[in-house]
Amino acid sequence: MELYTLIDYTTLRLIWWVLLGILLIGFAATDGFDMGVGMLLPFVARNDLERRVAINSVGPVWEGNQVWFILGGGAIFAAWPPLYAVSFSGFYLAMYVVLAALILRPVGFKYRSKRPEPRWREGWDWALFIGGFVPVLVFGVAVGNVLQGVPFRLDADLRAFYEGGFFGLLNPFALLCGLVSVAMLAMHGAAWLALKTDGCVARRARDYGTAAALATAVLFALGGLALWLWIDGYRLVGTAVTDGPSNPLLKEVAHDAGAWFANYAARPWLVLVPALGIAGALAAAAGLRARLERLTLLASGLSIFAIITTVGITLFPFVLPSSLDPRSSLTIWDSSSSHRTLFIMLVATAIFLPLILAYTAWVYRVLRGKVDEAAILREDGHHY
Repeated sequence: MELYTLIDYTTLRLIWWVLLGILLIGFAATDGFDMGVGMLLPFVARNDLERRVAINSVGPVWEGNQVWFILGGGAIFAAWPPLYAVSFSGFYLAMYVVLAALILRPVGFKYRSKRPEPRWREGWDWALFIGGFVPVLVFGVAVGNVLQGVPFRLDADLRAFYEGGFFGLLNPFALLCGLVSVAMLAMHGAAWLALKTDGCVARRARDYGTAAALATAVLFALGGLALWLWIDGYRLVGTAVTDGPSNPLLKEVAHDAGAWFANYAARPWLVLVPALGIAGALAAAAGLRARLERLTLLASGLSIFAIITTVGITLFPFVLPSSLDPRSSLTIWDSSSSHRTLFIMLVATAIFLPLILAYTAWVYRVLRGKVDEAAILREDGHHY
C-alpha cells in the first residue's frame, strides 16, 4: 500500500481547503494590521515624530508577516493549480495593481528616513498609505467578484478563457466588499496602534478604530443583505463526486437565487460564524473606548477570522464559480492537485508550519511592549 493512501482523497481535499483558509486568515490577521497602520498613518500621526512612532510599531514585524501572503499564494499554486491559473491570469491587471502597491511598502519603510526633508518623508508616508489601502481594497473587490461569479470558461482541453475586464471588476457589490475589507483592516491596524503606542497616536487610533469597527459591522451586514437580495448563487446538481479526477467539466451546476445560503439552511448553527464577525467588530469598538488593548486586538482578530470564514462557508464547495459557464466552476472536489501531491504537501506543512508559528510567537514575545517617542529620539540606529 502506498503511504499517501493512508488519508483518502476526499479528506485530503477538505484538509487543504481548511488549510488555505487558515493561511488567508493568518495573512489578514498579521500583515493586515501592518496595512491597517499604513492606511491610518496620515490620520493618526500629525508630525514626523508621531509618524515614526506609528511606523516603528510595525517596523520589526512587517517583513515576517508577509510570510503568510507567500504561503497562501504557494498553497494555491501547489494544491489548487486550476484556481491559481484562472484567478491569476483572469485578474492579471488587478494583481499587477496589487503588486505595484505592495512594492511601495518596503521601499517606503526603508527610504523614508534616509533624508530629513519634510516633503521627502511626507511623500513616502503617502506611499505607505497607498501600499496599505490599495491591496486591501483590491482583495475585497476580488472576493466580491468571486461571490458573483467570474467570467471565465473552460474548453474541452481544460484551457481557461477569461472574458472580463479590469473595470468590470469595479461593480457596486464588489466595491461594497472592498469597503468591508478596508474597514476591517483599518480596525485591526487601529487595535494594534492602541496596543503598541501611547499619547496622541494611541488616542487618535482609538477614535478612528472605533469608527472603522462600527463600519465593519454595518458594511458586513449590508454585504450579507445584498448577497441575499440581489446576488444569485451556485449549487451542484446531483451528488458531488468528492474523490474523482480533477476535471471541472464532469459536473452540472445551477445558478439560482439564494443558493449561497444553502449551507446555512442545511446547518443553521453556521449562522453563528457571520454573527461572530459582527460581534467581534462591535467588541473591538467597545474595547477601544474602554482601553482594553489586548482584548481589543483579540476581538478584532476574531472578527477577521469570522468574516473570512463566512466567505468560505458561503462558497463551499466552490472556490471559483464561473458566470459564463457554470459547469466550468471550480470546486474543492475537482480543481485540486493529485492525491499523492496533496499528501506530500500535508507532510511538509505538518513539519514546517509549527516551526513558523513557534518562531513568530517568539518574535512577538521578544518585541513586546510599547513604542514611545523617547525611544525614537535616542536615534540608536534601530528605528525607521
